[in-house]
Amino acid sequence: MTPAARAQAAIELLDAIVAAAAGGGAAADTLIARFFKTRRYAGSKDRRAVRELVYAAIRRAGERPASGRAALLGLAADDTLVAAAFDGSPHGPAPIEADEVPASAGTAPAWLVEALGETLAADELPHLLARAPLDLRVNRLKTDRARVLAALPEAVAGAHAADAVRLPEGLAVEALPIWADGWIEIQDEGSQLIAEACRAAPGTTVIDLCAGAGGKTLALAAAMADRGRLIACDTDRARLSRLAPRAVRAGATIVGTRLLDPGREAAALDDLAGGAAVVLVDAPCSGTGTWRRNPEARWRLTPQRIARLVNTQARLMDVAAALVAPGGALVYAVCSLLAAEGQAQAEAFLARAPGWSAEDPFAAGRPHGPGRLLTPAHDRTDGFFVARFTRPC
Repeated sequence: MTPAARAQAAIELLDAIVAAAAGGGAAADTLIARFFKTRRYAGSKDRRAVRELVYAAIRRAGERPASGRAALLGLAADDTLVAAAFDGSPHGPAPIEADEVPASAGTAPAWLVEALGETLAADELPHLLARAPLDLRVNRLKTDRARVLAALPEAVAGAHAADAVRLPEGLAVEALPIWADGWIEIQDEGSQLIAEACRAAPGTTVIDLCAGAGGKTLALAAAMADRGRLIACDTDRARLSRLAPRAVRAGATIVGTRLLDPGREAAALDDLAGGAAVVLVDAPCSGTGTWRRNPEARWRLTPQRIARLVNTQARLMDVAAALVAPGGALVYAVCSLLAAEGQAQAEAFLARAPGWSAEDPFAAGRPHGPGRLLTPAHDRTDGFFVARFTRPC
């Protein structure tokens, strides 16, 4: 593909991504995979170059652009090589017209930038759209970090989580023999810290209330040394179905699953009331802490959507609280950097849960305000809010 053909492919992809963001469609990485599945003529270098153009244009445009062409024009305004690709050639985009309006540059829509300013300093905002590192979690059911580091000379130990390993971007992890053998899982170090905050002990009952595909569930199984009872719940059948084969590869045998009906979770979990040592609520959220991986996600957000998410989060915390045994813990986490989904949510829970107390999620036994914030700028992880609450005995 010529540079112009790559630019045109990027515009077509950006058109699809803009439309999906407006209408609640598939994520950018899914759309890119579909695009190239039907275009076998594109070689690996072409696919990589188009993908880089697409993500560079997405990261630059704070507001959702009017079109894919507007998004790439924004990139062309800063890059003469991209601008030169608008050459009108048979497979390339039409030349740039003097009156065309490129997408505006920015971190996010203005209302979101203002909301993020409640928790982040202005100089932290650019880090939300930087390239994310590649983190692995060592599966201690099968090995330890020293052996994984020996097997991956380019890897370094994570700075925070006990089982974290960081690698150069672009490594094909799933092609590694140690991945096939279940030694490692792809998991951001911040996500690993959430599992650590649960302090799940062998022989106990632990519930992962919003398990999804089970990344944190598998980390909990390893922390429990595969002894006890671990129940992974979710309302998404497709995502939850991906956990079983992952558990087999990881050697985790204690994991059971429950598919829940949205809004009727409590009834399906009634037999577990008051019996769990730990309940993890990794709640549905805005995803503002994961823009490094999904930068187009900021185009999907509205104040109304966040208000609905906040209501769901509060309801799920109350469902989880009823499952915690006396003296047990509720760990609440969101991959969000918005105060409404983090500190305000934690404070509201304490206000309606008499006798419950908050402690530092990363330091056992230490009293702490309601929650801790992990940020890409400060902690070099995805952005997370994590709180740990204990039920009175």
